[in-house]
Amino acid sequence: MLNTSHATAIVVGTIIGSGIFLVPQEMMRATGSSGLVYLAWIAGGLLSLFGAMTYAELSTLLPYAGGEYVYIRGAYGDLPAFLYMWTWFAVAKPASIASVTTGLARTLAIFPSLRWLDGTAFHMPFAVMWSQIFAIAATWLITGLNYLGIRKAGDFQLVFTWLKGVLIVVIAGICFASLRGHWSNFTTSFLGAHGGFGGFMIALIAALWAYDGWNDLTMVAGEVRNPQRSLPIALIAGLGIVGVLYMATNAAIQYILPAAQIAASPRPAVTALAAIVGPWGAGLVSVAMAVSIFVTLNGTIMSGARVPFAAARDGLFFHRMADISPRFASPSTSLMVQALLTTGLLLAVGHFQQLFELAIFAEWLFYMITATTIFFYRRRETASQTYHVWGYPVIPALFVAAAAVLLVYSYAENLKNSLIGTAIILLGVPLFLVFRKRTSAPA
Repeated sequence: MLNTSHATAIVVGTIIGSGIFLVPQEMMRATGSSGLVYLAWIAGGLLSLFGAMTYAELSTLLPYAGGEYVYIRGAYGDLPAFLYMWTWFAVAKPASIASVTTGLARTLAIFPSLRWLDGTAFHMPFAVMWSQIFAIAATWLITGLNYLGIRKAGDFQLVFTWLKGVLIVVIAGICFASLRGHWSNFTTSFLGAHGGFGGFMIALIAALWAYDGWNDLTMVAGEVRNPQRSLPIALIAGLGIVGVLYMATNAAIQYILPAAQIAASPRPAVTALAAIVGPWGAGLVSVAMAVSIFVTLNGTIMSGARVPFAAARDGLFFHRMADISPRFASPSTSLMVQALLTTGLLLAVGHFQQLFELAIFAEWLFYMITATTIFFYRRRETASQTYHVWGYPVIPALFVAAAAVLLVYSYAENLKNSLIGTAIILLGVPLFLVFRKRTSAPA
Protein backbone atom coordinates (compact mmCIF):
# COMPACT_ATOMS: atom_id res chain seq x y z
CA MET A 1 0.00 0.00 0.00
CA LEU A 2 1.03 3.59 -0.66
CA ASN A 3 1.21 6.27 2.03
CA THR A 4 0.66 10.02 1.69
CA SER A 5 4.28 10.65 0.67
CA HIS A 6 4.06 8.07 -2.10
CA ALA A 7 0.76 9.52 -3.29
CA THR A 8 2.17 13.06 -3.37
CA ALA A 9 5.22 11.80 -5.27
CA ILE A 10 2.94 10.23 -7.87
CA VAL A 11 1.26 13.61 -8.43
CA VAL A 12 4.47 15.65 -8.51
CA GLY A 13 6.57 13.07 -10.33
CA THR A 14 4.00 12.33 -13.02
CA ILE A 15 3.23 15.99 -13.74
CA ILE A 16 6.81 17.26 -13.98
CA GLY A 17 8.26 15.76 -17.14
CA SER A 18 10.10 17.60 -19.87
CA GLY A 19 7.38 20.22 -20.25
CA ILE A 20 8.82 22.86 -17.94
CA PHE A 21 12.10 22.76 -19.87
CA LEU A 22 10.40 23.06 -23.28
CA VAL A 23 7.14 25.03 -23.12
CA PRO A 24 8.64 28.45 -22.17
CA GLN A 25 9.59 28.86 -25.85
CA GLU A 26 6.10 28.01 -27.10
CA MET A 27 4.46 30.26 -24.51
CA MET A 28 6.71 33.21 -25.34
CA ARG A 29 6.18 32.76 -29.07
CA ALA A 30 2.44 32.70 -28.44
CA THR A 31 2.10 35.72 -26.14
CA GLY A 32 5.25 37.79 -26.68
CA SER A 33 5.47 39.12 -23.09
CA SER A 34 6.54 37.91 -19.66
CA GLY A 35 3.34 39.17 -18.06
CA LEU A 36 1.09 37.09 -20.29
CA VAL A 37 3.35 34.05 -19.92
CA TYR A 38 2.98 34.22 -16.14
CA LEU A 39 -0.76 34.84 -16.47
CA ALA A 40 -0.99 31.64 -18.51
CA TRP A 41 1.02 29.74 -15.88
CA ILE A 42 -1.22 31.05 -13.10
CA ALA A 43 -4.45 30.41 -15.01
CA GLY A 44 -3.32 26.90 -15.96
CA GLY A 45 -2.30 26.17 -12.38
CA LEU A 46 -5.62 27.40 -10.98
CA LEU A 47 -7.65 25.43 -13.51
CA SER A 48 -5.64 22.31 -12.72
CA LEU A 49 -6.10 22.98 -8.98
CA PHE A 50 -9.87 23.34 -9.43
CA GLY A 51 -9.89 20.01 -11.24
CA ALA A 52 -7.72 18.37 -8.58
CA MET A 53 -9.96 19.66 -5.78
CA THR A 54 -12.99 18.25 -7.57
CA TYR A 55 -11.27 14.92 -8.14
CA ALA A 56 -10.16 14.86 -4.49
CA GLU A 57 -13.79 14.73 -3.35
CA LEU A 58 -14.66 12.07 -5.92
CA SER A 59 -11.65 9.96 -4.94
CA THR A 60 -12.55 10.02 -1.23
CA LEU A 61 -16.12 9.00 -2.08
CA LEU A 62 -15.04 6.19 -4.43
CA PRO A 63 -11.42 5.23 -3.53
CA TYR A 64 -11.09 2.37 -6.01
CA ALA A 65 -8.72 1.44 -8.82
CA GLY A 66 -9.67 3.01 -12.13
CA GLY A 67 -10.17 6.64 -11.16
CA GLU A 68 -12.31 8.46 -13.72
CA TYR A 69 -13.70 5.18 -15.05
CA VAL A 70 -15.21 4.47 -11.62
CA TYR A 71 -16.70 7.96 -11.20
CA ILE A 72 -18.22 8.02 -14.69
CA ARG A 73 -19.67 4.53 -14.37
CA GLY A 74 -21.26 5.28 -11.02
CA ALA A 75 -22.89 8.47 -12.30
CA TYR A 76 -23.69 7.80 -15.96
CA GLY A 77 -23.59 4.05 -16.44
CA ASP A 78 -21.59 1.47 -18.35
CA LEU A 79 -21.37 2.93 -21.87
CA PRO A 80 -19.72 6.29 -21.01
CA ALA A 81 -17.35 4.49 -18.63
CA PHE A 82 -16.46 1.93 -21.30
CA LEU A 83 -15.77 4.69 -23.85
CA TYR A 84 -13.42 6.34 -21.36
CA MET A 85 -11.62 3.05 -20.72
CA TRP A 86 -11.43 2.25 -24.43
CA THR A 87 -9.92 5.64 -25.28
CA TRP A 88 -7.29 5.37 -22.56
CA PHE A 89 -6.51 1.72 -23.29
CA ALA A 90 -6.35 1.96 -27.10
CA VAL A 91 -4.78 5.39 -27.64
CA ALA A 92 -4.13 7.76 -24.76
CA LYS A 93 -1.91 5.72 -22.46
CA PRO A 94 0.10 3.73 -25.04
CA ALA A 95 0.70 6.92 -27.05
CA SER A 96 1.65 8.79 -23.88
CA ILE A 97 4.12 6.09 -22.81
CA ALA A 98 5.57 5.94 -26.32
CA SER A 99 5.98 9.71 -26.39
CA VAL A 100 7.63 9.78 -22.97
CA THR A 101 10.11 7.00 -23.76
CA THR A 102 10.99 8.51 -27.13
CA GLY A 103 11.51 11.86 -25.42
CA LEU A 104 13.82 10.17 -22.94
CA ALA A 105 15.90 8.65 -25.75
CA ARG A 106 16.17 11.98 -27.56
CA THR A 107 17.18 13.74 -24.35
CA LEU A 108 19.93 11.22 -23.63
CA ALA A 109 21.16 11.48 -27.24
CA ILE A 110 22.32 15.01 -26.41
CA PHE A 111 25.31 13.48 -24.59
CA PRO A 112 28.21 12.64 -26.95
CA SER A 113 28.59 9.12 -25.57
CA LEU A 114 24.92 8.35 -26.33
CA ARG A 115 24.61 9.90 -29.80
CA TRP A 116 24.40 6.40 -31.23
CA LEU A 117 20.74 6.51 -30.12
CA ASP A 118 20.04 8.68 -33.18
CA GLY A 119 21.42 6.02 -35.52
CA THR A 120 19.74 3.18 -37.37
CA ALA A 121 19.90 -0.18 -35.62
CA PHE A 122 18.80 -2.41 -38.49
CA HIS A 123 16.43 -2.57 -41.45
CA MET A 124 13.31 -4.70 -41.38
CA PRO A 125 10.64 -3.91 -43.91
CA PHE A 126 11.29 -0.49 -42.38
CA ALA A 127 14.23 1.11 -40.57
CA VAL A 128 14.38 0.72 -36.78
CA MET A 129 16.31 3.34 -34.84
CA TRP A 130 18.35 2.67 -31.72
CA SER A 131 16.16 5.26 -29.99
CA GLN A 132 13.11 3.07 -30.69
CA ILE A 133 14.86 0.02 -29.22
CA PHE A 134 15.91 2.04 -26.18
CA ALA A 135 12.33 3.33 -25.75
CA ILE A 136 10.97 -0.23 -25.89
CA ALA A 137 13.55 -1.36 -23.32
CA ALA A 138 12.64 1.54 -21.00
CA THR A 139 8.94 0.67 -21.33
CA TRP A 140 9.50 -2.94 -20.32
CA LEU A 141 11.95 -2.02 -17.55
CA ILE A 142 9.44 0.21 -15.78
CA THR A 143 6.61 -2.22 -16.56
CA GLY A 144 8.68 -4.90 -14.82
CA LEU A 145 9.18 -2.64 -11.81
CA ASN A 146 5.41 -2.14 -11.56
CA TYR A 147 4.86 -5.87 -12.01
CA LEU A 148 6.88 -6.38 -8.81
CA GLY A 149 4.23 -4.48 -6.88
CA ILE A 150 2.83 -1.04 -6.18
CA ARG A 151 5.06 -0.51 -3.15
CA LYS A 152 8.30 -0.96 -5.09
CA ALA A 153 7.04 1.31 -7.87
CA GLY A 154 5.90 3.82 -5.23
CA ASP A 155 9.30 3.81 -3.50
CA PHE A 156 10.99 4.44 -6.85
CA GLN A 157 8.58 7.31 -7.51
CA LEU A 158 9.26 8.87 -4.10
CA VAL A 159 13.07 8.73 -4.28
CA PHE A 160 13.39 9.99 -7.84
CA THR A 161 10.75 12.68 -7.40
CA TRP A 162 12.88 14.10 -4.57
CA LEU A 163 15.92 13.95 -6.87
CA LYS A 164 13.96 15.66 -9.63
CA GLY A 165 12.88 18.46 -7.28
CA VAL A 166 16.43 19.00 -6.03
CA LEU A 167 17.79 19.24 -9.59
CA ILE A 168 15.15 21.81 -10.55
CA VAL A 169 15.92 23.92 -7.45
CA VAL A 170 19.66 23.72 -8.21
CA ILE A 171 19.10 24.86 -11.82
CA ALA A 172 16.96 27.80 -10.68
CA GLY A 173 19.49 28.68 -7.96
CA ILE A 174 22.40 28.74 -10.43
CA CYS A 175 20.45 31.10 -12.69
CA PHE A 176 19.51 33.54 -9.93
CA ALA A 177 23.05 33.49 -8.50
CA SER A 178 24.62 34.40 -11.85
CA LEU A 179 25.90 37.88 -12.57
CA ARG A 180 24.78 37.43 -16.19
CA GLY A 181 21.15 37.76 -15.14
CA HIS A 182 19.14 40.99 -15.41
CA TRP A 183 15.77 41.84 -13.91
CA SER A 184 15.21 44.04 -16.95
CA ASN A 185 14.71 40.86 -19.01
CA PHE A 186 11.25 40.58 -17.48
CA THR A 187 10.20 43.77 -19.29
CA THR A 188 11.38 42.64 -22.73
CA SER A 189 9.01 41.38 -25.41
CA PHE A 190 9.03 39.21 -28.53
CA LEU A 191 7.67 41.16 -31.49
CA GLY A 192 6.95 38.14 -33.69
CA ALA A 193 4.44 36.59 -31.27
CA HIS A 194 1.06 35.21 -32.31
CA GLY A 195 -0.55 37.65 -29.89
CA GLY A 196 -4.15 38.36 -28.96
CA PHE A 197 -6.64 35.96 -27.39
CA GLY A 198 -5.53 33.17 -29.71
CA GLY A 199 -1.93 33.54 -28.58
CA PHE A 200 -2.93 33.47 -24.93
CA MET A 201 -4.99 30.31 -25.49
CA ILE A 202 -2.00 28.64 -27.15
CA ALA A 203 0.11 29.53 -24.10
CA LEU A 204 -2.63 28.35 -21.73
CA ILE A 205 -2.90 24.99 -23.50
CA ALA A 206 0.89 24.64 -23.29
CA ALA A 207 0.75 25.38 -19.55
CA LEU A 208 -2.06 22.88 -19.05
CA TRP A 209 -0.03 20.27 -20.94
CA ALA A 210 2.86 20.92 -18.55
CA TYR A 211 0.49 20.56 -15.55
CA ASP A 212 -1.16 17.43 -16.98
CA GLY A 213 -0.96 14.17 -15.04
CA TRP A 214 -2.46 15.19 -11.69
CA ASN A 215 -5.44 12.88 -12.32
CA ASP A 216 -3.26 9.76 -12.54
CA LEU A 217 -3.23 9.33 -8.75
CA THR A 218 -6.96 8.61 -8.72
CA MET A 219 -6.39 5.56 -10.92
CA VAL A 220 -4.42 3.87 -8.11
CA ALA A 221 -6.68 5.16 -5.31
CA GLY A 222 -7.58 1.62 -4.30
CA GLU A 223 -3.96 1.03 -3.25
CA VAL A 224 -3.51 4.17 -1.13
CA ARG A 225 -3.61 3.81 2.65
CA ASN A 226 -6.26 5.95 4.40
CA PRO A 227 -7.52 7.42 1.07
CA GLN A 228 -9.98 9.85 2.68
CA ARG A 229 -7.04 11.72 4.15
CA SER A 230 -4.15 10.91 1.81
CA LEU A 231 -5.76 11.57 -1.58
CA PRO A 232 -6.87 15.20 -1.01
CA ILE A 233 -3.52 16.08 0.59
CA ALA A 234 -1.56 14.51 -2.26
CA LEU A 235 -3.64 16.06 -5.05
CA ILE A 236 -3.75 19.60 -3.66
CA ALA A 237 -0.28 19.75 -2.08
CA GLY A 238 1.26 18.02 -5.08
CA LEU A 239 -0.14 20.60 -7.50
CA GLY A 240 1.01 23.39 -5.19
CA ILE A 241 4.57 22.03 -5.19
CA VAL A 242 4.53 21.74 -8.98
CA GLY A 243 3.24 25.29 -9.37
CA VAL A 244 6.05 26.70 -7.21
CA LEU A 245 8.73 24.74 -9.11
CA TYR A 246 7.30 25.74 -12.49
CA MET A 247 7.12 29.43 -11.66
CA ALA A 248 10.63 29.40 -10.17
CA THR A 249 12.09 27.66 -13.23
CA ASN A 250 10.35 29.99 -15.66
CA ALA A 251 11.52 33.03 -13.66
CA ALA A 252 15.09 31.70 -13.59
CA ILE A 253 15.12 31.29 -17.37
CA GLN A 254 13.75 34.81 -17.90
CA TYR A 255 16.29 36.24 -15.46
CA ILE A 256 19.05 35.00 -17.80
CA LEU A 257 17.45 35.30 -21.24
CA PRO A 258 15.43 38.14 -22.82
CA ALA A 259 12.08 37.33 -24.41
CA ALA A 260 13.40 37.15 -27.99
CA GLN A 261 16.10 34.64 -27.00
CA ILE A 262 13.58 32.46 -25.16
CA ALA A 263 11.35 32.47 -28.24
CA ALA A 264 14.29 31.43 -30.41
CA SER A 265 15.52 28.56 -28.24
CA PRO A 266 13.93 25.09 -28.48
CA ARG A 267 15.32 24.31 -25.00
CA PRO A 268 15.43 27.63 -23.09
CA ALA A 269 16.68 26.04 -19.85
CA VAL A 270 19.61 24.44 -21.68
CA THR A 271 20.42 27.76 -23.38
CA ALA A 272 20.27 29.63 -20.07
CA LEU A 273 22.59 27.24 -18.19
CA ALA A 274 24.99 27.01 -21.14
CA ALA A 275 25.26 30.82 -21.15
CA ILE A 276 26.15 30.84 -17.45
CA VAL A 277 28.49 27.89 -16.92
CA GLY A 278 29.12 26.43 -20.36
CA PRO A 279 28.57 22.86 -21.63
CA TRP A 280 28.35 21.23 -18.19
CA GLY A 281 25.37 23.48 -17.41
CA ALA A 282 23.60 22.21 -20.48
CA GLY A 283 24.48 18.69 -19.36
CA LEU A 284 22.95 19.34 -15.92
CA VAL A 285 19.68 20.42 -17.50
CA SER A 286 19.72 17.34 -19.74
CA VAL A 287 20.22 15.10 -16.69
CA ALA A 288 17.31 16.85 -14.95
CA MET A 289 15.16 16.34 -18.04
CA ALA A 290 16.07 12.65 -18.22
CA VAL A 291 15.28 12.07 -14.53
CA SER A 292 12.01 13.98 -14.87
CA ILE A 293 10.94 11.95 -17.88
CA PHE A 294 11.91 8.65 -16.21
CA VAL A 295 9.78 9.40 -13.14
CA THR A 296 6.87 10.51 -15.34
CA LEU A 297 7.14 7.19 -17.19
CA ASN A 298 6.77 5.24 -13.94
CA GLY A 299 3.66 7.17 -12.91
CA THR A 300 2.11 6.85 -16.37
CA ILE A 301 2.62 3.07 -16.56
CA MET A 302 1.45 2.61 -12.98
CA SER A 303 -1.82 4.49 -13.49
CA GLY A 304 -2.61 3.39 -17.03
CA ALA A 305 -2.80 -0.31 -16.24
CA ARG A 306 -5.48 0.20 -13.57
CA VAL A 307 -8.17 1.46 -15.97
CA PRO A 308 -8.68 -1.66 -18.15
CA PHE A 309 -8.15 -3.74 -14.99
CA ALA A 310 -11.12 -1.99 -13.36
CA ALA A 311 -13.31 -2.44 -16.46
CA ALA A 312 -12.46 -6.14 -16.69
CA ARG A 313 -13.23 -6.55 -12.99
CA ASP A 314 -16.70 -5.12 -13.69
CA GLY A 315 -17.26 -7.50 -16.62
CA LEU A 316 -16.95 -4.82 -19.31
CA PHE A 317 -13.68 -6.00 -20.86
CA PHE A 318 -11.64 -9.18 -21.40
CA HIS A 319 -11.77 -11.01 -18.09
CA ARG A 320 -8.04 -11.82 -18.24
CA MET A 321 -7.29 -8.09 -17.91
CA ALA A 322 -8.50 -8.38 -14.31
CA ASP A 323 -5.75 -10.88 -13.43
CA ILE A 324 -3.74 -10.10 -10.31
CA SER A 325 -0.29 -11.56 -9.73
CA PRO A 326 -0.63 -13.97 -6.78
CA ARG A 327 2.91 -13.15 -5.66
CA PHE A 328 3.15 -9.39 -6.23
CA ALA A 329 -0.55 -8.34 -6.10
CA SER A 330 -0.15 -6.25 -9.27
CA PRO A 331 -2.51 -6.11 -12.31
CA SER A 332 -0.13 -8.35 -14.22
CA THR A 333 -1.98 -8.96 -17.49
CA SER A 334 -3.07 -5.34 -17.83
CA LEU A 335 0.53 -4.17 -17.38
CA MET A 336 1.81 -6.64 -19.99
CA VAL A 337 -0.84 -5.76 -22.59
CA GLN A 338 -0.21 -2.04 -22.06
CA ALA A 339 3.51 -2.61 -22.69
CA LEU A 340 2.77 -4.69 -25.81
CA LEU A 341 0.54 -1.95 -27.27
CA THR A 342 3.24 0.63 -26.55
CA THR A 343 5.87 -1.58 -28.19
CA GLY A 344 3.72 -1.85 -31.30
CA LEU A 345 3.43 1.94 -31.49
CA LEU A 346 7.15 2.39 -30.98
CA LEU A 347 7.95 0.01 -33.82
CA ALA A 348 5.28 1.23 -36.23
CA VAL A 349 5.43 5.00 -35.76
CA GLY A 350 8.50 7.19 -35.90
CA HIS A 351 7.05 10.48 -34.61
CA PHE A 352 4.57 10.60 -31.77
CA GLN A 353 3.58 14.24 -31.51
CA GLN A 354 0.72 13.83 -33.96
CA LEU A 355 -0.38 10.57 -32.37
CA PHE A 356 -0.27 12.11 -28.91
CA GLU A 357 -2.37 15.04 -30.14
CA LEU A 358 -5.14 12.56 -30.93
CA ALA A 359 -5.58 12.07 -27.18
CA ILE A 360 -5.67 15.76 -26.20
CA PHE A 361 -9.29 16.25 -27.22
CA ALA A 362 -10.33 13.01 -25.50
CA GLU A 363 -8.46 13.90 -22.30
CA TRP A 364 -10.22 17.21 -21.81
CA LEU A 365 -13.57 15.78 -22.88
CA PHE A 366 -13.35 13.15 -20.13
CA TYR A 367 -11.92 15.64 -17.62
CA MET A 368 -15.06 17.71 -18.19
CA ILE A 369 -17.41 14.72 -18.02
CA THR A 370 -15.75 13.40 -14.87
CA ALA A 371 -15.95 16.76 -13.12
CA THR A 372 -19.70 16.94 -13.79
CA THR A 373 -20.23 13.71 -11.84
CA ILE A 374 -19.64 15.58 -8.58
CA PHE A 375 -23.06 17.24 -8.98
CA PHE A 376 -24.65 13.81 -9.33
CA TYR A 377 -22.96 12.44 -6.22
CA ARG A 378 -23.74 15.53 -4.16
CA ARG A 379 -27.44 15.16 -4.99
CA ARG A 380 -27.39 11.47 -4.21
CA GLU A 381 -25.33 11.85 -1.00
CA THR A 382 -24.63 8.09 -0.91
CA ALA A 383 -21.74 8.30 1.51
CA SER A 384 -19.91 10.67 3.78
CA GLN A 385 -16.26 11.53 3.28
CA THR A 386 -13.72 13.66 5.06
CA TYR A 387 -13.08 16.03 2.16
CA HIS A 388 -15.55 18.29 0.35
CA VAL A 389 -14.34 20.58 -2.42
CA TRP A 390 -14.12 24.16 -1.23
CA GLY A 391 -16.35 26.62 -3.05
CA TYR A 392 -18.86 24.04 -4.28
CA PRO A 393 -20.59 24.36 -6.74
CA VAL A 394 -18.57 27.30 -8.13
CA ILE A 395 -15.13 25.62 -8.26
CA PRO A 396 -16.29 22.47 -10.10
CA ALA A 397 -18.49 24.58 -12.40
CA LEU A 398 -15.54 26.83 -13.30
CA PHE A 399 -13.43 23.78 -14.15
CA VAL A 400 -16.20 22.30 -16.31
CA ALA A 401 -16.72 25.63 -18.11
CA ALA A 402 -12.99 26.09 -18.71
CA ALA A 403 -12.70 22.53 -20.03
CA ALA A 404 -15.59 23.21 -22.41
CA VAL A 405 -13.92 26.37 -23.75
CA LEU A 406 -10.64 24.50 -24.26
CA LEU A 407 -12.46 21.69 -26.05
CA VAL A 408 -14.12 24.08 -28.47
CA TYR A 409 -10.88 25.95 -29.10
CA SER A 410 -8.70 22.85 -29.51
CA TYR A 411 -11.31 21.20 -31.74
CA ALA A 412 -11.38 24.20 -34.06
CA GLU A 413 -7.60 24.68 -34.09
CA ASN A 414 -6.77 21.00 -34.54
CA LEU A 415 -9.83 19.82 -36.45
CA LYS A 416 -8.30 16.83 -38.24
CA ASN A 417 -6.82 15.19 -35.14
CA SER A 418 -9.89 16.08 -33.08
CA LEU A 419 -12.14 14.36 -35.62
CA ILE A 420 -9.89 11.30 -35.61
CA GLY A 421 -9.96 11.31 -31.81
CA THR A 422 -13.75 11.51 -31.86
CA ALA A 423 -13.90 8.58 -34.31
CA ILE A 424 -11.68 6.48 -32.03
CA ILE A 425 -13.97 7.20 -29.07
CA LEU A 426 -17.09 6.27 -31.08
CA LEU A 427 -15.42 3.06 -32.26
CA GLY A 428 -15.85 1.93 -28.68
CA VAL A 429 -19.65 1.84 -29.04
CA PRO A 430 -19.85 -1.39 -31.12
CA LEU A 431 -17.12 -2.91 -28.95
CA PHE A 432 -19.17 -2.12 -25.86
CA LEU A 433 -22.19 -3.86 -27.38
CA VAL A 434 -20.09 -6.96 -27.99
CA PHE A 435 -18.90 -7.11 -24.39
CA ARG A 436 -22.35 -6.24 -23.08
CA LYS A 437 -23.78 -9.27 -24.86
CA ARG A 438 -21.16 -11.50 -23.27
CA THR A 439 -21.77 -10.40 -19.73
CA SER A 440 -23.41 -7.65 -17.72
CA ALA A 441 -22.61 -6.03 -14.38
CA PRO A 442 -24.64 -3.61 -12.24
CA ALA A 443 -23.57 0.04 -12.52
